[in-house]
Amino acid sequence: MRDTIADYDRFGGPYGGHRRGDPGIARLIAERLGEARTVLNVGAGTGSYEPADRHVVAIEPSATMRRQRPDHLAPALIGTADAIPYDDGAFDAAMAILTVHHWPDLGRGLREMRRVAGGPVIILSFDPDAPTEFWLGDYVPEMVDVEKARYPAMANLTEGLGGPCEIVPVPVRIDCPDKFQVALYGRPEEFLKRDVRRAQSAWRFLPEGVEDRFVDRLGQDLASGAWDDRYGHFRTQATIRCQLRLAVSLPSP
Repeated sequence: MRDTIADYDRFGGPYGGHRRGDPGIARLIAERLGEARTVLNVGAGTGSYEPADRHVVAIEPSATMRRQRPDHLAPALIGTADAIPYDDGAFDAAMAILTVHHWPDLGRGLREMRRVAGGPVIILSFDPDAPTEFWLGDYVPEMVDVEKARYPAMANLTEGLGGPCEIVPVPVRIDCPDKFQVALYGRPEEFLKRDVRRAQSAWRFLPEGVEDRFVDRLGQDLASGAWDDRYGHFRTQATIRCQLRLAVSLPSP
């Protein structure tokens, strides 16, 4: 659905402050990159998961996101997944982190990543068909429909990349500093902060009034103790079973 693509030039301002890379997820990505020394980061955003010990080239279409990259990272180039301006096999590996649901032409973007990477292609995304312990859908059932429309099925990723492909479940820790929605499973008060929600693109695609309804109800339930009565065990649960997945594609033999 093309109306589920976020305009980060207009709405991406809060991302740098709330979407910082999680060390555990970063280690998993680094492990799956293997021995790759040159890496292309597609849809790089603020560069949260770019490995510091390799040569990384980042491409990102949004000027707002490019401006939020920290000083220790190289500036990102202007570019999109469906037209990567590099030769075949120009990089040892390629990565795309929580971005494929924004691509207007997913299939072409995946083929481009596979074309320029001589080794692994790593994609972090959510599996819209996987089970989850997360409680947000109980408050906002409309969010479930929005996310199913936005995130591609894992089969679409594996088919688009070709070659041997593994889908790896990714645990999300209670103190995850990357404040995508499920990362706040044990910190519900964070959802009451407007800037935190602004750093989660899905809220922009809900019907009018739904976000306000959620904030009002959650605020009341936190004040009354109703949230803790039902979900309070999440405050001390170390990780959550959720839909976060790492797709790892290798070249065809």
